Amino acid sequence: MCALNPWLYSQGFYVLTGEFMEGISAAKSAAQTEKPKRKSVLIQALTRGVKLLFNKAFYVLFSMLLQILWWGLLFVVLAAYSPYISIAAVAASIIAVLSIVNKYMNPSYKLAWSITILAIPVFGLTLYLLLGKSRIQAKMEQRFEMLQKEGKEYLKESSEVREELKAADTSASHQSAYITSYAGYPVYRDTSAEYFQIGDDMFPVLVNELEKAQKYIFIEYFIINDGVMWRTILDILEKKAQEGVDVRLIYDGFGCLSTLPVGYYKKLESKGIKCGVFNPFRPILNVVFNNRDHRKICVIDGWTGFTGGINLSDEYINRKERFGRWKDTAVMLKGDAVRNMTVMFLRMWNVVMKENRPIDYASFAPVKTGFGNTPPSGFVQPFSDSPLDHESVAENIYLNIINRAKKYVYICSPYLIIDNEMITALTLAAKSGVDVRIMTPGIPDKKLTFLLTQSYYEQLLQAGVKIYAYQPGFLHAKSFVCDDDIAVVGTINLDYRSLYLHFEDGVWMYKNTVIGEIKKDFTENLDVCNQISLEFCRKRKWPVRLMQSLLRLVAPIM
Repeated sequence: MCALNPWLYSQGFYVLTGEFMEGISAAKSAAQTEKPKRKSVLIQALTRGVKLLFNKAFYVLFSMLLQILWWGLLFVVLAAYSPYISIAAVAASIIAVLSIVNKYMNPSYKLAWSITILAIPVFGLTLYLLLGKSRIQAKMEQRFEMLQKEGKEYLKESSEVREELKAADTSASHQSAYITSYAGYPVYRDTSAEYFQIGDDMFPVLVNELEKAQKYIFIEYFIINDGVMWRTILDILEKKAQEGVDVRLIYDGFGCLSTLPVGYYKKLESKGIKCGVFNPFRPILNVVFNNRDHRKICVIDGWTGFTGGINLSDEYINRKERFGRWKDTAVMLKGDAVRNMTVMFLRMWNVVMKENRPIDYASFAPVKTGFGNTPPSGFVQPFSDSPLDHESVAENIYLNIINRAKKYVYICSPYLIIDNEMITALTLAAKSGVDVRIMTPGIPDKKLTFLLTQSYYEQLLQAGVKIYAYQPGFLHAKSFVCDDDIAVVGTINLDYRSLYLHFEDGVWMYKNTVIGEIKKDFTENLDVCNQISLEFCRKRKWPVRLMQSLLRLVAPIM
């Protein structure tokens, strides 16, 4: 979310303090309506407050806020003693803004940072230097570039498959060729796909496939949280490791900040599970912590692969209720296309574990076990996107789908924080007669983000885009489906963070049987959605509109 969001709004300070404030609010409400219950509600609020104080995330995030305040105060105090320091700070801010304006980046991103720096020069400039640059450690970037070159031969695309796709649909072939050229992952035939419209359906299939592993299991997730889901998977991983299966796990240091204990990777290693932590989260501000590994990948023997929005936590399979019923999606692939996902994981593993040697891809050749109940169909192309390639691959894939749509585009996204290019594509498609529909959550997980998401509704609705709010709970699915021909399912949200700062992955599909299932899932869920109207947007009170306007100013750095 915002440049400060990695600790304020996603898994950290906002969530923790939000629980405390909700407890206080509940206490006040109860005091006014049901006085006999006042004591118990106050106890609940105090309990939440104590829980906050004993949560490790609170101290990590609080220490970072203190660092920012210290630097800001230091500059302010020095500037008060010397006009030259004040002039230097303003000059540095102007130079920074000129530098930003001339950078090759999204114009909305430029505008947001320029406003922030010019409005609050010292604080804004400090934030930009620390958080505004989408970059990671130089050594890590160099390693990724080297691995990209080394794996080209292993990911060599079949000319026969390319010609077959071109003969079937030139437009689809152009979309696929873009992914091959700029993400580096080829398109395949001979791969089956199974679509899961909810985590509850995916979980037993995932467990069954893990139990069949013979050679290796690779798991890479943004969030892992103790519960039924993770304990079930962990038991299988431990058993398979003891059987001699190569079991490897990567989790994100920030995504698991409040869900896993410090040094959890050591516990996993003691069970025979090789484990790495992406960009470990430490209470020291630096220029690299803003980039996170948001991917959700599970590869089994190089032949079976899972991805989608589902993390390894009980709310994703509705074993624990958070924000109502959790709606998410995933796909399971079986076949040659899983090769792309194997390479994605191995590259990340090599970088995270600092293994400065070439990857022996041949040793990870797939163990072919058939396609199960779903025969191969159409074309399948798993891909990944990162802040390293200087190319907005994920956003451009989405734009390609929208711009080439003839009949309809149906989109699911938990967040809708979009730039001018995406707004233009969506509104132009709708104005041209394409049926453009977007499904967003009815119950938010982050209230400010939800308010910002709603700020984009009016402009889209005026152009003819239809927007629906999923009422049973929180919609976490990330999917596109278009013209009964093309679909994407993956981890990529329609927000700046997913499109510009995070490592993400997805699966592009053409003429695959699951495309009909994705469309059906979308249309059936319209029955439990409220369609958003222009009246809803226009009747908002002025304080809400003011807040949304302010949020829109800094949306690209949220």
